[in-house]
Amino acid sequence: MFRLEPRAVTPVWITAVTPLLAVLATMIAGGILFALLGKDPFETIRVIFVAPLGDPYSRTEMLIKAAPLVLIALGLSFGFRAGIWNIGAEGQYVMGALAGGAVGLAFWNVEGAWLLPLMALAGMAGGCLWALIPAFLKVRFNANEILVSLMLVYVATLFLSAMVSGPLRDPAGFNFPQSRLLHESARLPIVLEGTRVHVGVLVALIAVVVAQIVLTRHLFGFNVRLLGQAPRAAAFAGVNAKRLTVVLLGLSGALAGLAGIFEVTGPIGQLQPSLPVGYGFTAIIVAFLGRLNPVGILLAGMVMALTYIGGETAQFSLGIPAAAISVFQGLLLFFLLAVDLLTRYRVVPAKRSGV
Repeated sequence: MFRLEPRAVTPVWITAVTPLLAVLATMIAGGILFALLGKDPFETIRVIFVAPLGDPYSRTEMLIKAAPLVLIALGLSFGFRAGIWNIGAEGQYVMGALAGGAVGLAFWNVEGAWLLPLMALAGMAGGCLWALIPAFLKVRFNANEILVSLMLVYVATLFLSAMVSGPLRDPAGFNFPQSRLLHESARLPIVLEGTRVHVGVLVALIAVVVAQIVLTRHLFGFNVRLLGQAPRAAAFAGVNAKRLTVVLLGLSGALAGLAGIFEVTGPIGQLQPSLPVGYGFTAIIVAFLGRLNPVGILLAGMVMALTYIGGETAQFSLGIPAAAISVFQGLLLFFLLAVDLLTRYRVVPAKRSGV
């Protein structure tokens, strides 16, 4: 028999290896799931994890999928490190897209290089303000930010539907609930000719570099880590927990809102009710798969984007249900949390009781 014994110090190699173990365990469990559905598990795993890497179009689409996941996960990771659990990034993503998209529609027939930056700022403001609702309730009434931020996701989704069915509806859209298509001045420039890779991908890469510097080289990053690891020591050192809570929730909301407006001005090109696709929830998996480290989040975002692209291919070529792909992604978080025990505990033989 074996038992779990707390580790005095966690080896660095264990922290690096456990995400890989989670991915491997997900492949095995996913293969069993696909076999139960009557599909060839090896072929399905190949289509999801290997085939997209050999296709140039799929590789560029991975970058487009990874960009919003990385942006949202970066914002969430700062809060998670401090023990602040923003679970409503999906709603902040929607409100950012709606705020920035509304600015683009307000200047629908106006061209200028200033329009895209203005839409980006509006998107960040929309996501930030939506995140400040649970922040205010947290610091003022000690409300649970998990529940408040999560419930606001549904409010944001319904608000988006109401807006594209009413004030922002395309007057020439035959009464469909969607906005006008944004004109060229309100669309993200393409950075790779012949692909859909836009400047938002570069912004996500820059955000990773900035987040890494802030987290490791700046007092703000130190305060974030201190609050999460030793709240009493943080208070003794003069860290204002309430103020930092507001800042971190606002930051995560702003990055989620930026990801939202990048989706509207990039691949989608308009506001529509189908805008919420679960990026805000998937980014939670990305954040933890990347060990709340900016570089790790970048790699985890690419892995998760790979499952999106490969999953879509598996749906069309192998007839895999979309729900099975969602379960497959959920298994990744399950196994990640499971193997995370190995970073805090070690498996040792159980001591036999004396006779």
